[in-house]
Amino acid sequence: MVVELVRACPGVTVLATSREPLGVVGETVWRVPPLSAQDAVELFRERAVQDTGALDPVRTACARLDGIPLAIELAAAWSSTLSVPEILRGLDDRFALLVSGPRGVAARQATLVASMAWSHDLLDDADRVLFRRLGVFAGGFTRETARAVCGGDMLGGLRRLVDKSLVVADTRDAVTRYRMLETIRHYAAARLAASDEQETIRDRHLATMLGLVEDLAPLLDRDKDAWRAAVEVEQDNLRAALSWRPGDPEPVRRLAAGLPWLWHLNRHGPEGLSLLRAAIDLRPDARDALQARLLAGLALVADTARPLGLEYDAAQAAYEIATEAGDTGTAQLARLLSAVGVFYLDFDTAWSLAEEARAAGTGFVVDGAVALQGMIRHLRDAHDEAEVLLRTAIDGLAARGDRGVASTALGFLASSVLYGGDVAGARELAEEGVRMARPLADYHRVGSAAAVLATVEMAAGRLDAATEALDPVIRLVAGAEHPPFVPGLARATGQLRLLAGSPEEAVTWFNRETALLGGTEDVYLAPQTLTGLAAALRAVGSVSEAVEAGERALALARRIGMPRVEADALSELALLDPARAVELHHSALAIRAEHGLWLSCADSLTALADLTDDPRLRVAPGQDVREVVEYARRARGRRGRPSSGWASLTPTEESVVRLAADGLSNPDIGTRLFMSRSTVKTHLSHVYAKLGVTNRTELANLAGQHLGT
Repeated sequence: MVVELVRACPGVTVLATSREPLGVVGETVWRVPPLSAQDAVELFRERAVQDTGALDPVRTACARLDGIPLAIELAAAWSSTLSVPEILRGLDDRFALLVSGPRGVAARQATLVASMAWSHDLLDDADRVLFRRLGVFAGGFTRETARAVCGGDMLGGLRRLVDKSLVVADTRDAVTRYRMLETIRHYAAARLAASDEQETIRDRHLATMLGLVEDLAPLLDRDKDAWRAAVEVEQDNLRAALSWRPGDPEPVRRLAAGLPWLWHLNRHGPEGLSLLRAAIDLRPDARDALQARLLAGLALVADTARPLGLEYDAAQAAYEIATEAGDTGTAQLARLLSAVGVFYLDFDTAWSLAEEARAAGTGFVVDGAVALQGMIRHLRDAHDEAEVLLRTAIDGLAARGDRGVASTALGFLASSVLYGGDVAGARELAEEGVRMARPLADYHRVGSAAAVLATVEMAAGRLDAATEALDPVIRLVAGAEHPPFVPGLARATGQLRLLAGSPEEAVTWFNRETALLGGTEDVYLAPQTLTGLAAALRAVGSVSEAVEAGERALALARRIGMPRVEADALSELALLDPARAVELHHSALAIRAEHGLWLSCADSLTALADLTDDPRLRVAPGQDVREVVEYARRARGRRGRPSSGWASLTPTEESVVRLAADGLSNPDIGTRLFMSRSTVKTHLSHVYAKLGVTNRTELANLAGQHLGT
């Protein structure tokens, strides 16, 4: 009719609506898109019988209904019976919920099921088969993956389904990607489930996803950015494939074993842990190379999702099984992950395990081990060594797209440079850490990098810039389904709130970081957090609680071996104990000077200048802080450190005594305090002379009286 009308009446234009193009020469096709998010919400609220309340659940419901007007109207009609969150939960089975439509309309428009069925029934037999088979794809597909799963040449069938608005084609990239609106896909999946070929099609889908992941595996060692981009686009399909339980569990196990880096590098770590555990449980007693890969994968994902406890145990099990199975690559990775897993709890063991991994490994394992050793040197305030190790690791990691560990290493490097007093250099490195992490769009790496940048900006007195760095990440983390593990984020936020004059909020944030540790205090994060908490409690007037937090921070820092944090705790306790303030500030200054912590040395000098009214303790503009530190330490000696007895010991000598009393040998003490064996021996000789003792037993007894050991 249209052909004849246009031929006979050339001045006439026909405007027609149809489920597919007419195919007339000269036809211009405009596909009616789903409603915009705003229009969808307005339609829902207009059709709702009751007030819908908060907008967020309405927005979510409209998004899950793909902006389809009929689906939105049918869902809104339930508002007289259900709340919007209840409607939202009901959409898990949307065709059971959306079954009642308005009177007086065509049957095909009465319910969502009727609408889908009408469109489906107009397909020819071949296209109906293709339509239901495509329902297996949870996150879109390419022509190649569709051919592998559905069989035959897809092009003609795909074109017809696209023309009938049952499939959407995205041709913007070099390879066209197809998808169904989620509501349509649910219907197609239901048709597949009702057929006799679901098992065959889901087996093919699993095999196709497995083949894709295994074909991409070589990229992991060369270009993780390219690997991540290729795998992330199939994330929904991978999730669907892993949920299938075929007769043979091996394909599911192999697929799960190929994906840990995906979950390590994005915000779906908790889901990854769950899927890996499920794959491991398919053959819980297996001791083959595949089980070792799955356990190593579990440890890798735990590193950014929930490291305390799980990571080390899984990595150790992976190492043992991989060694038995002769899988050296997995064994090397597992050794590194064991080091990372114990890193939070035991620097010495972590260093030894990293050294083993570094000696036996290649590629990422070597660079990761070097980065970990740099972090350990940083936390023990051997910053010259830390910088060399971290820069070496960053170069290797960045070259292959290992953004996650590289961004963390950049954060530690920026902090080392900051502690040495180079704020501008630290800012440059911290900004690079944020740029390195940003493409991952995850919680852990992006949040940690932002926390480092904010800390640098706070040190520079730029609170607005610190807020700008933190606020987007805080909003992102607040929207997470599960509380993510983002070390340092809550602590940096607490420090920012404290500096901004909101100590009550600061207490909340520091407590949040403490809760993140799950009550475990013997981790390197704890004393840093407790020092901040002490400052916030002091600011709100809770002096006794502040003292308790400060003393716990001091004890933990000494036990773990973190000089910078020990000095910070001493400085905080000095503010809480006026009678010992000068002594404690001098002790903090000595530790800071011995470890090159020149930025915080300035804080110690300012505090001492205020307490002693000695103007020579103030750092003048352009003056080298080292000169003032040297004067302060000489002046303290002149004011009368006794020549013998416990009070005559320097802070370094006291640290040596503490470790000797704990039973450590001279080499072990040297490792802890970053000094040579001969230097330890010299310190002990001075201590023996000052205290009048002749051996370690007498020293330990005397130390017990003063240190409570």
